[in-house]
Amino acid sequence: MIRVLVVDDETSARRRLLQFLAREADVQVVGESCNGQQACDDIARLKPDLVFLDVEMPELGGLQVAERIGAAHMPATIFATAYEQYALGAFNANAMDYLVKPFDEQRFGAAMAKARRWLLGDTGAPAKCAQERILVRNGESQLLVKAADILYISAEGNYVRLHTLDGEHLLRERMAGMLERLDGALFRRIHRSHIVNLDYVKKLLPWFGGDSLVMMADGSRLTLSRNHREAMRGFT
Repeated sequence: MIRVLVVDDETSARRRLLQFLAREADVQVVGESCNGQQACDDIARLKPDLVFLDVEMPELGGLQVAERIGAAHMPATIFATAYEQYALGAFNANAMDYLVKPFDEQRFGAAMAKARRWLLGDTGAPAKCAQERILVRNGESQLLVKAADILYISAEGNYVRLHTLDGEHLLRERMAGMLERLDGALFRRIHRSHIVNLDYVKKLLPWFGGDSLVMMADGSRLTLSRNHREAMRGFT
């Protein structure tokens, strides 16, 4: 069963979603939240698999809820709002999909189909889906960076630096949080300060003290520490 929490300050919007969800045989609605603060409490208490989250709510909106919970701990989320301009921000909040009100049952069904693919692996066990894009600041604007274009990531205190094909971007996030966002089959942590995209690893070289050097496609040399050697097992 997919455990779902519905969050919307409008009673009519919640009821409409509940009607759609009632027709899904593999869905269990575990709760309803009518404001952002209640949503934060219910997410922590109920630990739903999937959240339908309204963007515009008094005091604490959906994007603020996601920010408060943290992208690494936020359940799979389908945002819902009447305003398309919030879509960009949703990508940075672990958004699985984005419904523009008023949406019909067909559009809802497509979102649920995506949720099933997101949450269920071949064995039926819950599994997080990697984010395909990462939202970063670019001066006064914001930019969506394709995860596939990230060569490697380096830690800088409470920030990480994304080294991409087109340049570098600083993002307020921890390394553990980045690993939660990315495809584990493609991105590996090789050091406490580095995550690499295997598609851009050129070769490995022996180094001192049991460590190795990871040569990247852009010429960068990164350290593969002994503690993270398992991450590169089988790499050729």
